[in-house]
Amino acid sequence: MTYTVVFLRERDGRYSVLVPALPGCATWGDDLAHAARMAKEAILAYQDGMEALGKPMPEDAAPVEVDLQDALEAFVCRVSVEEEAPVA
Repeated sequence: MTYTVVFLRERDGRYSVLVPALPGCATWGDDLAHAARMAKEAILAYQDGMEALGKPMPEDAAPVEVDLQDALEAFVCRVSVEEEAPVA
C-alpha cells in the first residue's frame, strides 16, 4: 500500500509528517530518516484502527496542497508500506 506523505521541516530541525488521505494521521521525527520510519508506522497503525472498525483503508489523495505555516520547507513523496501478515 502506498500513500502520499508530506514532510514539513520545522524551525527546530524536526519534521512533522502528514498523510493527507488518512484524516488525523500525523506523526513527527527527529530527522528525515526517523520521520519516514514514523510515517510508515503511523500508516500501519491507521490500518489497524480501520480494520478494528471493519472499514476499508481510504484511497491515496492526489494531488495534495501543502500549507507551510511556520515550517521552513516541505517534501512530498509517496511512501510504500508492507501490510503486516496476520499472526497465527
